[in-house]
Amino acid sequence: MKTADLSGLPPGVTDHLQEQGIEELYPPQAEAVKAGVTEGENVVASVPTASGKTLIAELAMLSAIQRGVSKPRSDGSADEQSASSGGKALYIVPLRALASEKKAEFEEFEEYGVSVGVSTGNYESDGEWLSTKDIVVATSEKVDSLVRNGAAWIEDLSCVVADEVHLIDDAQRGPTLEVTLAKLRQLNPDLQTVALSATVGNADDVAEWLDAELVDSTWRPIDLKKGVHYGNALHLDDGTQSELEVRSGEKQTAAVVRDTLEDDGSTLVFVNSRRNAEAAARRLADTVDPHLTVEEREELADVADEIRDVSDTETSEDLADAVEGGAAFHHAGLAADHRSLVEDAFRDRLLKVISATPTLAAGVNTPSRRVVVRDWRRYDGTAGGMQPLDVLEVHQMMGRAGRPGMDPYGEAVLVASSHDELDELFDRYVYADPEPVRSKLAAEPALRTHVLATVATGFAGSRDELLSFLERTLYASQSAEPGRLERVTDDVLEYLERNEFVDRDEGRLTATALGHTVSRLYLDPMSAAEIVDGLRSVEGRPTALGLYHLVSRTPDMYELYLRSGDHEEYMELCYEREGELLGATPSEFEEGRFEDWLAALKTAKLLEDWAGEVDEDRITEKYGIGPGDIRGKVDTAEWLLNAAEQLANELDVGEETAIREARKRVQYGVGEELLDLAGVRGVGRKRARRLYEAGIETRSELREADKSVVLRALRGRRKTAENVLENAGREDPSMEGVDEATGDAVPSTDGSGGDGRDEREESAESSAANESDDAGQASLGDF
Repeated sequence: MKTADLSGLPPGVTDHLQEQGIEELYPPQAEAVKAGVTEGENVVASVPTASGKTLIAELAMLSAIQRGVSKPRSDGSADEQSASSGGKALYIVPLRALASEKKAEFEEFEEYGVSVGVSTGNYESDGEWLSTKDIVVATSEKVDSLVRNGAAWIEDLSCVVADEVHLIDDAQRGPTLEVTLAKLRQLNPDLQTVALSATVGNADDVAEWLDAELVDSTWRPIDLKKGVHYGNALHLDDGTQSELEVRSGEKQTAAVVRDTLEDDGSTLVFVNSRRNAEAAARRLADTVDPHLTVEEREELADVADEIRDVSDTETSEDLADAVEGGAAFHHAGLAADHRSLVEDAFRDRLLKVISATPTLAAGVNTPSRRVVVRDWRRYDGTAGGMQPLDVLEVHQMMGRAGRPGMDPYGEAVLVASSHDELDELFDRYVYADPEPVRSKLAAEPALRTHVLATVATGFAGSRDELLSFLERTLYASQSAEPGRLERVTDDVLEYLERNEFVDRDEGRLTATALGHTVSRLYLDPMSAAEIVDGLRSVEGRPTALGLYHLVSRTPDMYELYLRSGDHEEYMELCYEREGELLGATPSEFEEGRFEDWLAALKTAKLLEDWAGEVDEDRITEKYGIGPGDIRGKVDTAEWLLNAAEQLANELDVGEETAIREARKRVQYGVGEELLDLAGVRGVGRKRARRLYEAGIETRSELREADKSVVLRALRGRRKTAENVLENAGREDPSMEGVDEATGDAVPSTDGSGGDGRDEREESAESSAANESDDAGQASLGDF
């Protein structure tokens, strides 16, 4: 099917597609059009990675917008004004990183009158500003929170696209996507639903649930060869073998990377842990280095400098060192800017190899010539040891092989250490079909939050209505266990009633004022119950550590693990500061509860260190985490403390001021005396301390301060000083006329008028501390 033959799109879009070189649709795209994706029909597209799923979504959304533009008015005439007066589309992504990527892709249609907005955080907002956008990109958690907070524009949607819908199988984020789609479809019975999925074993189940036409295809624009490397040979799924020698002293993975480089290709290597990803990158940099040109070395050095500017930590330095050699690692412990720099350099073919945990297989656009799945087992705490990865997950990794327009083919390679393992890997992964997608909604932790939200938002006013709503979910259509959903729902309702979130009166279900607050704040009710119990136990003003510990022991905070040797240290700290902790400390003989209590205390101590202005590099070293982990913990703590503040107000316990102070301290990473200064955009924790020590203690004093004192405190950085003064409200922030020698009393170590190391850290911290309110909770919508 030719793109020129497409109809129902905004004027100019078909010409635009042809200008982009898309003159003919891929077979799965053509099938989707025949199934009615441009005519408002529900479609499930289960196709491999890189087979054009995004264009299917764009055709659905753009045609829905155009149908709204052409909708007849009440007087019978047609409204042909602009796309902004037409239909409205929602694109749901599983990851925050994907939201930004998709927004950038969709913005190419803005010249045709289509406006695009993105929203991934701030779970108390109704996102009213999004009502003016034609396409909204958001995580499933954000969409769920918009429904809970009564976003009126949700009912105006004409099309919703669910990307990576196979993640409904994920126990963490799957239930939210499943319930959100059910709610959207109940709110708007005429809503067009388009679901994009990897190839799964039961795409027909998903299509039946969504009343959709199924496009089920294995077609790829680039041939994907799958195989296993063993000995000195690469064994492929078509029965062929080719020599791929492992040289003396060389690891199998390095041999595959070297062989790919010799053919001018790039490689993604998937491993099972962060530590392994970092170690592999260091080793593979030695493999890549001889293949780099002088120009590439210079460009990589520039990227490495940008990486060091993001964070002054050992992780940042290790990543920069690897990048200088043409390799990189990628995992959730990296800061977001680290990950973006690595992904961009890899897409630009500057980086030749990335060693990654499976986070990179979850949808981010980073194709390569070859993919190596080095580790096909991963530690599973619930199983008590290493367990094989799911077929679907391995196939998602393999699907990254082959770059359209750049590679004639892609190869995905597993690594075997014996002949028996060679056979096992072919049977387990190469020849195997992906597992079926199964709903995880009936797990009690998932139902807690969604049952409360369903009652609080008026989707159900009785037990029967609640069960009727739940019948609209994928779980209900898949359940082979009669009565299970009903039993779990009753258990959840009993829990919610016991904790005063829900009232039951003569068969009617209503959310209490407290329940409404919990739902609006997007809290797990068990987190809310923990916070409420803790706040009710307060005697005297709570300390920051006590509040950090309270939110760290909720299910919504991913607490730090207790490492070998941590138990004694944190048990001692627990008894030393027990008076600060809110609630009764469990007995040492309650092993599970006591271990969790100490793990929460370790997390709280990290937050206290951060709020106590301990350097980021010292925190990462002390707790064995990456800069991205710090940011995640800080963002989550800030969100939970904001919720605690509002719950305190609801309960009238009178601790709002102490909670607000603890929240602001963790947000900015400063002591109490610096809160006013740190709140000035562009200041951050280190600059605030230097200004304070220079005698400038408040925002108002900063507005009136001698410019030379400000410049001296900010290490002679003129542009920084001007920005800070402007953000503080200074009428004339210009540094023109201020003697640089007078203003720069601190010796420079990097030739730029200041301490390069400190300035890099200040820049990163001030940026992180002053992110927009849309930052949201880092642990939701992200791996």
